[in-house]
Amino acid sequence: MNFIYSFQSEWLKTRRSLAAWLVLIGGFFIPAIILVGRVVYHDKSGPEMQSPVMWENVAGQCWQFMSLFLLPMGVILATSLITQIEYKNNAWKQVHVTPQRLTIIFLSKLAVILVMLLQFFLLFNIGIYLAGIAPAFFYENIDYPGQAFPFDYFLKTSGRFLLDCLPIVALQYLISLHFKNFLVPLGIGIGLMVAALIAVEWQYGYFVPYTYCPYNFFEMRGAAMKASQAVNIHWWAFGYFAIFTVASYLIYILKKEKG
Repeated sequence: MNFIYSFQSEWLKTRRSLAAWLVLIGGFFIPAIILVGRVVYHDKSGPEMQSPVMWENVAGQCWQFMSLFLLPMGVILATSLITQIEYKNNAWKQVHVTPQRLTIIFLSKLAVILVMLLQFFLLFNIGIYLAGIAPAFFYENIDYPGQAFPFDYFLKTSGRFLLDCLPIVALQYLISLHFKNFLVPLGIGIGLMVAALIAVEWQYGYFVPYTYCPYNFFEMRGAAMKASQAVNIHWWAFGYFAIFTVASYLIYILKKEKG
């Protein structure tokens, strides 16, 4: 029960925060652009509505822009913002005098980040669906998609990208708990993201934990890179997540001055 109360408390802190707006706007941003394009250029999107792989094509367009830059960047920003709420409000001492174990505080903050990430994926998939049916909704002469909505495909694709995001969440959580200055985790995260984009073509690029979202997208489009063919990137992502989370927990527990 203590965890539930702590989670509720942490969740309330995110209401109307910049992180909450990032989730809402970020989830619909790319699908909204694709939706406008499909409605405006309905002469091209109309015939595509009856394609047997229409939903896969729309999802591929959305994930192309999301996976390479916006998703990792959004995770970096949201994780850093949520973790550093206490630093911003100078409230760490107030948190630590409450009758909560340090483990509960650590896990509840991490759980809020993961739930918000799930919320983002849900909104993003809703946005893809709306972008897919948009031409038929706005124009009577265009039929609704002939292909049934592939729930399994969307669930599997989102699950893989979610798993590939976890190392970014864990490492940004570790850095954000350790440094008071918001620019430090943000700068490190952006630096690692740029390094990941450079390392994508390296045969050992899977050692860089921020490369997994781009690798997953290339696999999704049938253009897998050498590094992602050499190993199971999803297991690597989970492994990094576990290592970073344990390291973050130990640093937080053993740190003498907590906030």
